[in-house]
Amino acid sequence: MSAPLEQLSAAGVSVWLDDLSRSRLASGGLAQAIADTSVVGVTTNPTIFAAALRDGGAYAEQVAQLAAEGGSVDAAIDAVTCADVGQACDVLRPVYDRTDGADGRVSIEVPPHLARDAEGTVEYACRLVRAIDRPGTMIKIPATEEGLDAITRVVAEGISVNVTLIFALGRYRRVVEAYINGLERAREAGHDISQIHSVASIFVSRVDTEFDRRLEEIGTPEALALRGRAGLANCRLAHRIAGEQFDSERFRVLAAAGARRQRPLWASTGTKNPAYPDTMYVTGLVTEGCVNTMPEATLRAFADHGEVHGDTVVDGYAQADEDLDALSRLGIDYAQAMDRLEAEGLEKFEASWDELAGSVGEQLAAAREERA
Repeated sequence: MSAPLEQLSAAGVSVWLDDLSRSRLASGGLAQAIADTSVVGVTTNPTIFAAALRDGGAYAEQVAQLAAEGGSVDAAIDAVTCADVGQACDVLRPVYDRTDGADGRVSIEVPPHLARDAEGTVEYACRLVRAIDRPGTMIKIPATEEGLDAITRVVAEGISVNVTLIFALGRYRRVVEAYINGLERAREAGHDISQIHSVASIFVSRVDTEFDRRLEEIGTPEALALRGRAGLANCRLAHRIAGEQFDSERFRVLAAAGARRQRPLWASTGTKNPAYPDTMYVTGLVTEGCVNTMPEATLRAFADHGEVHGDTVVDGYAQADEDLDALSRLGIDYAQAMDRLEAEGLEKFEASWDELAGSVGEQLAAAREERA
């Protein structure tokens, strides 16, 4: 076991792996990661599945069966991805049991084209839960305006949710409210709310990419000195919001009935700027009761040379306020930047979904030709 990862886990950070593939499952790679690198959960998204499906070999047998059954591309995508998530849930089941459902989680996202469709998101989320049929399943829903309503309604069904694609602090506050609304409705409907878990995925490196670009356009020494600061500052202030929301009397009533806090999850934690330390979005976001989902490269980097220096989130509130204030003084429009990041994030996921659909369609066609 890696000492840095052990220290990170001991500090209260749940380490999740931001990757999943049939080959990783078949080779025992996921089980090995759990044993050797403190991994206690998995996140997926259309980009990850599109990459996995590029190597059709691992999926050939299932795709051939789906082709023989005459299913559509969309049905095949559901079958393939749900199978992977179900297997991953099985591998992580001991972690799920040991942590009473807090970890041992595997996230699967509703299709990106539903990001502006609350009704469609709710229906699809319920379908995924039925198809996977594992208690460790967590449904990912983007934090769009329409997604907020879907989050409340899905949680009200007793379903655990990973709210993804969060950038702006104002939107994050509403995400927490949507979760609490859902818990209240779930309780009214008679669900055991102690079994509902949620994480809120706040993106980090993409924020720095956008703000650094704006800072470099300004080009002054003061502006350039703020590069690489916005992402961490944003996450730290989101954590402060979570503390305020979950320390409220409203949530205390729910907690008395068994409700769990929605944990902040630091996403997009691989550094995109090679000038930055490859572990900066791990070392800089250590605090009790959070999740850090890492691509494999970041996980390996932290296992090799990561450092834990106590709580770097709560102790960083004041600096975070100063950093965002400094960005505002330079004329950088925080709201505009975050809106752009949300739009770009959705576009990227839609493109990955189209790539995934194209790959599955090609493999189905090839399997049908082979049978003909």
